[in-house]
Amino acid sequence: MSTPLLKEPIEAGHAVAAGWRDLDWERLSHEDDVVIALIDATRAAGQLALNFFRAGEKTKAAITRKAGGSPVTEADRAANRYLEHKLRKMLPDAGWLSEESEDSPERLDRDLLLIVDPIDGTRSFVAGDLGWAVAIGVIYKQRPVIGVVHAPALGETYVAVKNAGARRNGREIRVGNRNRLDAHARVAGPLAIAQQLRRAGLEFELLPKIPSLALRITKVAAGALDACLVSANSYDWDIAAADLIVEEAGGRLAGFDGRQILYNRVATQHDELAAGSVPILAEIGAATGQARAR
Repeated sequence: MSTPLLKEPIEAGHAVAAGWRDLDWERLSHEDDVVIALIDATRAAGQLALNFFRAGEKTKAAITRKAGGSPVTEADRAANRYLEHKLRKMLPDAGWLSEESEDSPERLDRDLLLIVDPIDGTRSFVAGDLGWAVAIGVIYKQRPVIGVVHAPALGETYVAVKNAGARRNGREIRVGNRNRLDAHARVAGPLAIAQQLRRAGLEFELLPKIPSLALRITKVAAGALDACLVSANSYDWDIAAADLIVEEAGGRLAGFDGRQILYNRVATQHDELAAGSVPILAEIGAATGQARAR
């Protein structure tokens, strides 16, 4: 099947002409051209993927399997090709890391890195479930400075800019004001981790796991969840954009040991993680430490 034609929303070479090489990446705003251009590119990739998506039905895209058995569709590859072509022209000085591209060690020498998941939640996409997203994170010196998570089938776009807050569809979002887990706390994540926390004495309502990890984390940023749990072996492209979104919404994504996540390392996988308010993350960390000490 041929890739659908897509109208280009951003002029090639605009980044260089606008002097984006000289930006202060830790002092941007939501209104800066580079942020708007990244949102446009993410939405355009989402529209491309929507051409293959059928709500409530199996995708019409051709499906193959990766070495580990996970599915990849022609929609994943088409969106990835579009984003790589577009974003590399926008930010030619940035390295590139994507789920659907071969990794290259040259990215390790760059202060600036683009981390892309062209379709996060491919299994949902294949099955016709609305819960999938396009995720783009811009990393500067190992931490995200721009994060965009766009869920085309849900009509939701989450954007965060370092030191400038997080928004959903243009409106500011914040994590919930709950400071501890109790029977009314809303948590989503793998059952095995939830059971471990409950054995350690924590109480909460376990909601169905959201397959798209980026969306699961953004639901914490928007206050729809009080915490989310993440199994070991998530990848940079699963979490980088959402990491900044939850941080700029007043929460945090971290390992159970509380350590901040760093990107653009040789290893792109992570141990178990949790997202939530800072007090809730401390509570989860203490509970897992107790459980593993037994």
